[in-house]
Amino acid sequence: MATPVEIPSLPFAALMGVEIIEASKAGVTGRLVVREDLCTAGHILHGGAYMAFADTLGAVAGVLNLAPGARTTTLESKTNFLGSAKVGETITGEATPLHVGRRSSVWRTRVTNAEGRLLALVIQTQMTIEG
Repeated sequence: MATPVEIPSLPFAALMGVEIIEASKAGVTGRLVVREDLCTAGHILHGGAYMAFADTLGAVAGVLNLAPGARTTTLESKTNFLGSAKVGETITGEATPLHVGRRSSVWRTRVTNAEGRLLALVIQTQMTIEG
């Protein structure tokens, strides 16, 4: 198993418990254990938690593709919810590039459960902000 990557500059992701497993220009993989405080009724992961998890992975991927001195911010995000995750389950997200350009990048994040079932599909656009 790969050694998790520290994400100290992302305090909200750390608060959520996002763990980055692999990170490169070609994509970012992370996981999240579903806790009660991340849930909605029925002890299932809140939709906003899915979105924040995916946004974190796409943003990290976007940062890895930036020129020195540039920054990035999420410009747009769309989520399709396809399944649920219950307290105690671990979900995995894989952000891969659909487009990496000079002014923006577009990332697709697939969120799955331990059995590989697709729970959410997120497409987000990261805007590049020059120095």
